Amino acid sequence: MRMPNFLFILSVSFLILTGCVRSAPDSPEWKPGSAPSVPTVTSFVGTTPTPSFSLPPIRIPGSPILTPTPDDTHQTSSQLSNPEQYTVLPGDTLGLIARQFSISIDSLMMANDLNDPNTLYIGQILAIPQISIQDTGTPFKIIPDSEMVHGPMSITFDTGIFVQKYAGYLSSYREDIDGISLDGTQIINLVSQNYSVNPRLLLAILEYRSGWLTKSQPASSTLDYPLGLNDNWHIGLYRQLTWAANTLNHGFYLWKVNALPNVMLADGIVVPLAPTINPGTAAVQSLFANLDDYSKWQVDVSPEGFFSVFSNLFGYPFDFAIEPLVPEDLIQPDMVLPFEKNLFWAFTGGPHGGWDSGSAWAAIDFAPPGEAQGCVISHEWVSAVADGLIVRSDNGAVIQDLDGDGFEQTGWTVLYMHIDGIDRVAKGIYLKAGDRIGHPSCEGGISNGTHVHLARKFNGEWIPADGSVPFDLDGWVSSGIGVEYDGYLTRNGQQVEAFDGNNPINQIQR
Repeated sequence: MRMPNFLFILSVSFLILTGCVRSAPDSPEWKPGSAPSVPTVTSFVGTTPTPSFSLPPIRIPGSPILTPTPDDTHQTSSQLSNPEQYTVLPGDTLGLIARQFSISIDSLMMANDLNDPNTLYIGQILAIPQISIQDTGTPFKIIPDSEMVHGPMSITFDTGIFVQKYAGYLSSYREDIDGISLDGTQIINLVSQNYSVNPRLLLAILEYRSGWLTKSQPASSTLDYPLGLNDNWHIGLYRQLTWAANTLNHGFYLWKVNALPNVMLADGIVVPLAPTINPGTAAVQSLFANLDDYSKWQVDVSPEGFFSVFSNLFGYPFDFAIEPLVPEDLIQPDMVLPFEKNLFWAFTGGPHGGWDSGSAWAAIDFAPPGEAQGCVISHEWVSAVADGLIVRSDNGAVIQDLDGDGFEQTGWTVLYMHIDGIDRVAKGIYLKAGDRIGHPSCEGGISNGTHVHLARKFNGEWIPADGSVPFDLDGWVSSGIGVEYDGYLTRNGQQVEAFDGNNPINQIQR
């Protein structure tokens, strides 16, 4: 999306796919029977899939505990600079500035008498409040990366059986989510799937913060806010967990790209993170930094804190380690553009969040041809980018498993988001590259325009569209410029730029 000469609003949103707010054109008039026939597909419903991965060896009880993950040194800030003033630049948002100086948005607004984060303008002088900096945080490793993501080790875990075993408050909990009544197990699994965060991690966090898993009558103060995030936007288990999953992703993926040198705690104290922790540990340390003050956070991230609760529930977490989850020599399989041949679609979104704002910038967006804007009906077809089995198809989301083992936690998977319920491909269908997925729409998540949101995962980990393994779609390779939604697709010297709308600069054809 091309950035204009004013600053984009920092939208502190906690809804699904907040990054996927697009406007898109309409399609030409369509009449029943005028579309070509649907390609032949093969159904795999009823087969028993076998996972295409090997379980890690389990440590023998009583054997020595070795270093659980490699001690790769991560670049961190030895000193944090706190200039008294900052001049707003093109592309800045209040959130980016706050992150740059490791301060909260609230403290930045208070220091500058800002009532609305949308009032920034280029050249504006902001006062940067002073912060208190503590010594480097603990190097103690809490969980391996494979216990952070909804990856291979999640396959063998049955959330429902585990919840019912303890018969705590969670086992009888129900909540209305978008008009549908879900129980506690369904909520855990829904958040785990959507955000690709391990269900064991979510359960352990819930138990650590409120005792919902094991206590039949947890403290009354936890009933509305079971994780302790006390604000009106996050009442109930579902919203508490979506915030937690997004925050965990935020810490995990920022650490992986060396963009999380420190965390700010709830009391405003900044702690530089130890350079040898792994991304999964950084995610947990970052989550509790958002909830607790310095003294409580020190307990949270110690062997006696969250780690102890996780270990009591599930065993030593590094027994579940699969390393590396994503090999350094990872290569994307052959993929094509996600629409049919001989039509010009619009490249409307460069690299942005795969699911909500915290995940890696794993997604790019395409809108169908036409001039109408907004959430219009489109009869164009989103098509499969590769061969693979459809393992999930509901609420606007279609997940395609490219290794065919029937699990979205292993190997390469592709997310197609905002697929209309009418004509959407069913779970259990095996598609070839170019076969029809369904029609682009605004269904699922938040969107202001008809489009398809395309993202990739490998072993449950979101793969950035602007990283070392970019999208390669019919030879069109994705890249970013460090600004969410902006970026390019490039092939043989040709380049199209992401633009929010229908414009000559973003037209692309198979």
